[in-house]
Amino acid sequence: MKEGFMMYLPKAEHPRPDFYRDTWQNLNGAWEFQFDDEDVGLVQAWYQKASFSQTITVPFCYESAASGIHDTGYHPVCWYRRRVTPQLHWQGKHLFLNFCAVDYRCDVWVNGRHMGSHEGGYAPFGMDITECGCSDSFVVTVRCEDRRDCTQPRGKQYWKEPEGCFYTPVSGIWQTVWLEAKSQLHLESVQITPDIDERCIHLETSLAGCFTESLHLDCQVSLNGRQVAHAVFSLPKSQTRQTLCFPEESALDNLHYWTPESPVLYDIQLTLLQDALALDTVSSYFGMRKIEVRDNMILLNNNVLFQRLCLDQGYWEDTLLTAPDDEALRQDILLAKQAGFNGVRSHQKIEEARFYYWADKLGFLVWGELPSAYEFCTKEEENLYRDLTAMIRRDYNHPSIITWVPLNESWGVRNILTDRRQQDFASSLYYLCKALDPSRLVSTNDGWEMVASCDFYGVHDYAPYAKDLTENYASLTRLMASRAFSRLLYAQGQPSCTEKPVLITEYGGISFTDPNHPENWGYNGLVQNEEEFLARYADITRGFCALPYCWGYCYTQLTDVFQEANGLLRMDRTWKVDPKRLREINLSCGAK
Repeated sequence: MKEGFMMYLPKAEHPRPDFYRDTWQNLNGAWEFQFDDEDVGLVQAWYQKASFSQTITVPFCYESAASGIHDTGYHPVCWYRRRVTPQLHWQGKHLFLNFCAVDYRCDVWVNGRHMGSHEGGYAPFGMDITECGCSDSFVVTVRCEDRRDCTQPRGKQYWKEPEGCFYTPVSGIWQTVWLEAKSQLHLESVQITPDIDERCIHLETSLAGCFTESLHLDCQVSLNGRQVAHAVFSLPKSQTRQTLCFPEESALDNLHYWTPESPVLYDIQLTLLQDALALDTVSSYFGMRKIEVRDNMILLNNNVLFQRLCLDQGYWEDTLLTAPDDEALRQDILLAKQAGFNGVRSHQKIEEARFYYWADKLGFLVWGELPSAYEFCTKEEENLYRDLTAMIRRDYNHPSIITWVPLNESWGVRNILTDRRQQDFASSLYYLCKALDPSRLVSTNDGWEMVASCDFYGVHDYAPYAKDLTENYASLTRLMASRAFSRLLYAQGQPSCTEKPVLITEYGGISFTDPNHPENWGYNGLVQNEEEFLARYADITRGFCALPYCWGYCYTQLTDVFQEANGLLRMDRTWKVDPKRLREINLSCGAK
């Protein structure tokens, strides 16, 4: 590291509070940086280079102002480098180098030795670097490649100049980098599935490392510091399923369910034992909650759920897709709740794990949505399968997440209306979700041109007023055979079904006129003031909610995102309208 190189540690919190060990070290802050527009770094062995010419603040991407680079030009390849001195020496432990997200392809070297590669811009990955002899200090070098490839899941990261509802891309490291010390044999993952009807949780643990005999898993569950359940399981295999039941004296009842109104979380500590020796200890948490479709309604914990959601794209002006700090994630949720929303659809983005942590803590429903690719082919299919699997695997334990959305508005499957292969691909995404996670709902192609493989109908319609809702909304049968927002709601050749709930999952998009920014846009013209906005918001929201088969809505959108200035909040998170009046409107909707 260069002399006088100042270290600043942004986003210093543990990145995975749902899977916590105390033997960890944050590697955010100042890294050396270099563009490689000619793509000569591999040939010239930059992974052995003494230094790079620029400095970047990790985990902010080079396109962002917070990175210190703030270059929005096209640079398909870039490199990172820094010397790492572990703050702790973990005797007898293996050292793992972890990346929460790097967009899009990357290679990692430690002390000039290639440690591994990864592809996919939203998924975490890590590698055991113990053999590199890095007990004192070592040099990490990362090569990142992010090209204008439309087969990779991009979401709202535009491959041209930002316009319309597409924005500045994010390249390279954009989430936390960290070290973690583990035993050679350790817990790799744990999936916790609550069963409120049987008063138990189902645990599926996965181990990494050389398996040995006489292994046990000690599970301790507590609520507000008081132990409510404890069991020790034998682990005869490297992956095992166990059930931990709550005794009757724990008084598990509705007061202890996880809901938006009462987000009760149970703490769980998992200790991997060999005989009496503790090899590994991980802390996590879970919520006792169930989401399902029954009798044409959506139920949360066996009670009818009406969802009042807003669309959230998770962009910040100076940091882009990376939240500026942990408080920014928390505040976005609190702001939405202040306006009477009980959840959010995270649109075209897999959020960092700490966002879901705050949603769990604060009581906020979340739809997890897979970022879209935009060129249908075998490679796109493979990429979406990979990233959907990674999303579900990482975020399985968050009680706030109740729905998966693998496709949005036929993006990446533009011919799904008539193309049977694209329809089958959409159905395969649905069944992949269900195979990996049968405990949640799936909106397969949210918006329109839906396939039969979905748990409910998510309809997008930007009609400005209730009077503009056509006669097609007169009944669910008629709606499923007709159009909303000029698009057929059902793909051709798919068996239709009216025994499913309906949610209006995009609508509104109302924007204010702004003479200082004439390029800003919204849907169906601009409003002049707060009164005009609230009148239009109340009219169309209540119009949709009055439909007897509608069980929720998702308003577009929570915040402005650059030129798409149709948020309830500006991009700096200041209100355009009185949130108390929004709350009154939202809470007046949904009674059936």
